[in-house]
Amino acid sequence: MGQKVNPISLRVAVNKDWRSRWYAPKNAFGDLVGEDLKIRTMVKSRLKDAAVPEITIERNGNRARVTIWTARPGVVIGRKGEEIEKLREELGKLTDKDIYLEIKEVKNPDLNAQLVAENIANQLERRISFRRAMKRALQMAMELGAEGIRIECSGRLGGAELSRREKYLKGSVPLHTLRANVDYGTTEAHTTAGRLGIKVWICTKEETQEEKQNATYA
Repeated sequence: MGQKVNPISLRVAVNKDWRSRWYAPKNAFGDLVGEDLKIRTMVKSRLKDAAVPEITIERNGNRARVTIWTARPGVVIGRKGEEIEKLREELGKLTDKDIYLEIKEVKNPDLNAQLVAENIANQLERRISFRRAMKRALQMAMELGAEGIRIECSGRLGGAELSRREKYLKGSVPLHTLRANVDYGTTEAHTTAGRLGIKVWICTKEETQEEKQNATYA
C-alpha cells in the first residue's frame, strides 16, 4: 500500500516554513485552526480570479496578519485600494479580530505548483485537451529554469467512460531528497464528465543562503 506524504509538510523546518504561525493558549488550538480555515476559504472564494496560491497567517493576541501571495496584485488591491479594504472589513467581522492584510507578488506563476495546477484545471473546464494542457505546462516550467516537473491528472479524462490516471514527467523531481526545493500543488477541475484531480510537483534550483537573505529583506 502506497504511503503518500505531502512534499511541503515533509520539508517543514528543512527548507519550507509553516503557513500558520502562532501560539495557542490552553484549549484554544481547535478554534484557531478552524478560524484559519474560514479565513483561507473566504479569501480563496473572494479572490478566485487573482491567482492566489498561498495564504499565510500570523497571530499576536487579538491581532492577525494575513499575507496573501498573488500573481495579480492589482486585482487584489482594486481601484484606490477599495477591494482590499472591503476584504479586510469582512475578515474582521468573520473573526472578530483586528486583521492586517499584506500582499506579496508571485513573480513566476509558471514555476508555482499550485498556480500551474489551477491553470490546468481551468483549461480542462474549458474543454481543452488534457494532454495539450499538461504538455504546455511542462514546456513552460522547463523553459523558465525548473530542474524538473511532474504532473498527474486522474478521473474521466476526455470524457472517457472509465476513469484513469495520466502522468507526465520532465527533468528530475527527487521527492525523497529533503534538501531539494520541491513545490507541490493540487486542485480539482469540475467538468461535465465529473471531477478531475490534478497534482503538480515542481523542482527548482536550491537557493543559496545569500539569495534567501536578500529575499527576506527585500
